[in-house]
Amino acid sequence: MSNQIVRGTMLLTFASFLSKFLGMIYVIPFNGLVGDTGGTLYSFAYTPYNIFLSLSTIGVPLAVSKFVSKYNSLNDYETGLRMFKAGITLMAVTGLLSFLGLFFGAGKIAEFAVPNDLSMQQDTKMVIRMVSFALLIIPSMSIVRGFFQGYQSMGPTAVSQVIEQIVRIVFVLAGAFLVIKVFDGTIATAVGLATFGAFVGAIGSCVVLWIYWQKRKDYIQENITQQQYTHDIPMKDLFKELFRYAGPFIIVGLATTLYQLVDMFTFERAMHAIGQNDYKISYAAINLYGHKLIIIPGTIATGLSLAILPALTKSFVEKNKKRIHEQINQALQIIAVLVIPAAVGLLMLSDEIYGSLYGLDNIEITGSLLAWYAPVALLFALFTVSSSLLQGINRQGFTVISLSAGLFLKVALNIQLIHMFGAKGAIFGTAIAAGTAVCLNLWHMKKAVNFSFKQLFKRTLLVLIFSAIMAIIILFLKFIFEFFLPYETKRWATTVMMLIGVNVGGGVYLWLAYASTLFEHVFGAGLEDKLKTKMKGITRIFKK
Repeated sequence: MSNQIVRGTMLLTFASFLSKFLGMIYVIPFNGLVGDTGGTLYSFAYTPYNIFLSLSTIGVPLAVSKFVSKYNSLNDYETGLRMFKAGITLMAVTGLLSFLGLFFGAGKIAEFAVPNDLSMQQDTKMVIRMVSFALLIIPSMSIVRGFFQGYQSMGPTAVSQVIEQIVRIVFVLAGAFLVIKVFDGTIATAVGLATFGAFVGAIGSCVVLWIYWQKRKDYIQENITQQQYTHDIPMKDLFKELFRYAGPFIIVGLATTLYQLVDMFTFERAMHAIGQNDYKISYAAINLYGHKLIIIPGTIATGLSLAILPALTKSFVEKNKKRIHEQINQALQIIAVLVIPAAVGLLMLSDEIYGSLYGLDNIEITGSLLAWYAPVALLFALFTVSSSLLQGINRQGFTVISLSAGLFLKVALNIQLIHMFGAKGAIFGTAIAAGTAVCLNLWHMKKAVNFSFKQLFKRTLLVLIFSAIMAIIILFLKFIFEFFLPYETKRWATTVMMLIGVNVGGGVYLWLAYASTLFEHVFGAGLEDKLKTKMKGITRIFKK
């Protein structure tokens, strides 16, 4: 069963990574169509939408997964199905209420977000209303994913997630292209149609899930027919149990969106106060285009770390203290080994990466902001993993405290930091908030299980040394290529420099980590054999 759980986790990790990768790729042509103004509008729409989506689902889909899994393990399939049907009804109601709240509250949200730009207010109101329609479908759809996951079937979630993203992206790009290039429409209209893509993508996902349901429903019904005992639990008590599971799942997913919400409500007024009225370039660079880049490094690392979570929960129940420490160590070391060099690479190649993907216009602003934002990728990954590890040792309630403390600092300091440092002050505010939450989580983890960070610090120091060597090599490459490659002024040259820097710098780090046996110690002694097996398989494919 543990192997099945890990395989399922890896499948969802791959699907999540692919979705995020596609989400990064499509904003390149989208940026070319709508620019910084469109990017700001797009971010203004999705930030409150993500909040309302979290409020409408209230963690229930993932809680249903845990609930169904529990009762299936007791051979009581009927109770899980009862909760599934009740959950769909609940999500339909909360989804409708969230849609109404976001649709009719769009005007007030827009007024608060951009008080000094009346034209932007109207555009923001419109795009928020367009994205709100997705709330009518996604909460109920998410319950179906959770139900399948409760059966240890991750395929429906993974496939529907990817299809949803593909359908949405095709609609976004096709819609924006038609509005801008064919019908000569406004950027606001193009972005409004693009945000409606969330609704269209959700329909695509529903079709996939319906197909899976048609294939699996006979199996599900057969399990119910053959079961010998049913827990006759009143629906009221079922919901009480469900919401006990649901609480922790809300917190982790909301963290980044809450930080962005603070930016949405403070950025424009703070920039206006210091005389920087052209805030759209900076806002889009931080909260849409730059953010798409910095969340990529943590996706795979976070997924690999969370694959350890079921085993950690088992060790905690068995009170195996030594094993608990080993598993926590491994989860945190995976983040250090994979995310730190990625963040350093983003920092060193910030101008080249941003310029090659989104263009060199205003690169002195956008590239600099990406460089400042890159290290925050590590904090986001650490918060996600540390919160999940606390859940594994039954301390999930503390994540509410740590997130609240970080969010309080973000609210209290954000405007002042922007006044002091300009646009990058918003990044500093997010770093302080996320860093505080991470430190509190790690402190509580140490307190709860007497965890020692000694080994983690040693290996993190080694990662930092290797990353520093990588950074020096990238600097040297940029210095050499500057003499005959105009990568600061020509986009094609910028792309070439980015590819050289990423491949050579990343290759050096990987070689150092492999040669020093760092990978072997972090991922396990079988890593080398697994890599050789994979390489042989790839070689055979090419020989054919």
